[in-house]
Amino acid sequence: MTISNDTHSAAPRAALLGFGWFLCAVFFLYAFVQRVAPSVMVDDLMRDFSVGGALLGNLSAFYYYSYAGSQIPVGVLMDRYGPRRLVTVAAALAGGGSLVFAVADDLWFASLGRLMIGFGCAFSFVGALNYAALWFPPNRFATLGGWAQMLGVVGGVLGQAPLGYLVEAVGWRTAVGGLAVFGLALAVATGLVLRDKKRPASSASTQKRSLLSGLKRAASTGQVWVASGFGMSMTGSMLAFGGLWGVPYVEQAYGLPKAEAAALVSVLFVGWGIGAPLWGFLSDRFSRRRPFMAFGGVMATAGIAGAVYLPGLTIELLAVVLFFQGMGAASMVLCFAVARENTPSWSAGVTLGIVNGFVVGSGAILQPLVGWLLDLGWSGTLVAGARVYSLDTYQAAFLVLPATCGLGALLTLLLRETGARPFEE
Repeated sequence: MTISNDTHSAAPRAALLGFGWFLCAVFFLYAFVQRVAPSVMVDDLMRDFSVGGALLGNLSAFYYYSYAGSQIPVGVLMDRYGPRRLVTVAAALAGGGSLVFAVADDLWFASLGRLMIGFGCAFSFVGALNYAALWFPPNRFATLGGWAQMLGVVGGVLGQAPLGYLVEAVGWRTAVGGLAVFGLALAVATGLVLRDKKRPASSASTQKRSLLSGLKRAASTGQVWVASGFGMSMTGSMLAFGGLWGVPYVEQAYGLPKAEAAALVSVLFVGWGIGAPLWGFLSDRFSRRRPFMAFGGVMATAGIAGAVYLPGLTIELLAVVLFFQGMGAASMVLCFAVARENTPSWSAGVTLGIVNGFVVGSGAILQPLVGWLLDLGWSGTLVAGARVYSLDTYQAAFLVLPATCGLGALLTLLLRETGARPFEE
């Protein structure tokens, strides 16, 4: 398939642009499925690759290493080349990485597959945001970002109970093979539908400005780093708890089978999916960012602390607490709007890349960190070749989660209210 920039002078039809943005958001949905998929394969992966919690956390985090580590170059490339070719090739790479992971017979090969998946998926959310900035009015940016987050979290839900049932039915390798096929099909669809704006002929100095000055401008803007820290803090607990360790914790704490534990943990993603477009809408509606971020940060901190440490929680109450934790943490979607509104449009891609790198990088840090803390408290118990951790060990390891969320809530004190206005030089 040949992919080229759209060179027509007339703007594409609104329906085509809307469908193109939707496909970018579906790519983020797919990335979210890939992000949380190991959480329903913990026992299988421990057994097949003979690893403990720290090494399993590291295997899962290879996705985040390449995803987070590539966000700045991804942003630079988006500013330079636009989303069409990049998103298409990235979806194909993610599908290919899934195939590598599915057939891996050792830890090194499995890690390579996760690395490929992460690098491909690195273009998903930035691609959706870039496409929204490219073709839609500025006052719809936070709303579209919220809807993209909602679709991503639908992927988080699909990657929990539904994928868990599929893994139990056909095995984890076949299930991951199915993800490979979906990724390759998505690559074909994005290549056919997405459109880039025709760029005017530019001089070498202008190109140098877009590649180098954009990075320098974004990196020298303090509010970009504050927004990145907030997004990282809000997302970390979701990726560590919902993306890997929450399912085995609920199995241990409540005696539920894997599929039911995954369904319960997925309520966190339901709250996130509802909260993301809601925060985006309210923030755009009232032209305010900071108060909604602060309130969401407090909700997230209280939610994750309550889910792990409130005594006597029933399954129903745990579901409610996880829902509100997810809804509060979803306020991180506003960190992208804050960062973009503090930098010029010509550095939008790299700005969003920096923020998203921190957001997803939280998983690269917290997933293996929690696994390492679990291994420190491990009593030596093995069931079917997989390590089993006590409830006290989980609770001790999970202390880092409310601490991280609390830090994010405090960072909102350093945010400057933008009034939802685009940056003006």
